[in-house]
Amino acid sequence: MFRGVTNLNLDAKGRMAMPSRYRDRLVDSCEGRLVLTVDRDGCLLVYPQPEWERIEQALMSRPNMDRQVRRLQRLLVGHATECELDGQGRILLPTPLREYAALDKRAVLVGQGNKFELWDEDTWVRRREDWFREEDEAGDLSAALESLSL
Repeated sequence: MFRGVTNLNLDAKGRMAMPSRYRDRLVDSCEGRLVLTVDRDGCLLVYPQPEWERIEQALMSRPNMDRQVRRLQRLLVGHATECELDGQGRILLPTPLREYAALDKRAVLVGQGNKFELWDEDTWVRRREDWFREEDEAGDLSAALESLSL
């Protein structure tokens, strides 16, 4: 399980150092092979390759005559890029994906259980504040969250 928020810097070549607390797990579980793709919220999703392959298979098994399925296949699978941790525990973020997520120098890696989200730091701060504000305004929980006790 990947959890927690980590502030990171990208180097001039667009490389990101994976936090050391995750490196051993990633090497053990997927030999350091990761898949990056876009998320509709404006960040990147970072999956260990075996986890991504399960999701990709499930997504691609859906009927592509459905417009929403096709759109999601194009976005997620079409942008999916394989990356590998180098000897220093870094991954090179492809330019098109960095541009999509507006990643330049400062980034935030957010553990999401089976994957990570990678955000531009300013975007993350702004969106996080929006989510807290929206939660305060909405008040009631959705049916999917009503039975959850925190």
